[in-house]
Amino acid sequence: MLEEAAGEAYVPAQQPKASQAARLSAAHADPSRPGHRAGQAPKGPGPAVGLIGRIGDRATFDALRREGRRARRGPVTVVFLPQRAAAGARPGGGAGGVRVAYSVGRQVGPAVVRNRVRRRLRAAVHEVDRERGGLAPGAYLALVRPEAADLEYVELKRSLGAACDAAVRGSGT
Repeated sequence: MLEEAAGEAYVPAQQPKASQAARLSAAHADPSRPGHRAGQAPKGPGPAVGLIGRIGDRATFDALRREGRRARRGPVTVVFLPQRAAAGARPGGGAGGVRVAYSVGRQVGPAVVRNRVRRRLRAAVHEVDRERGGLAPGAYLALVRPEAADLEYVELKRSLGAACDAAVRGSGT
């Protein structure tokens, strides 16, 4: 019996009192300000600002090819189709009916490069839309040549904005 007792340790059934208070992180809110705004929330959705829709229907692509106004500035070409002539133009397709599609061909580079160029084009379209107080309503198709992959973002945005303006005016290449 002595041998068994020598191998076991004494473990008390009661837990000792904590020596420190529990450490909690500080709240993320300012404790001196209320967590909610005074008054009621506005009714209904707010105005759509800066929303640009996508082109996904075949009829709009066909109309862009047949009737679209084309303008090229640097490595960027923009084809524009005014909203009244845009097939399948939806009022909810974007702010004022602005819809954009991007064409980045395989000659631009591998998939990683093409996706990066497409993301940069999308960001440039949003900035051009914001800086100009809104693009003209209609469908836009932005096409790029391989040189666009090596272009600085500022130059890409400048070329895109100039091509959009020229396509809307109808001044062409």
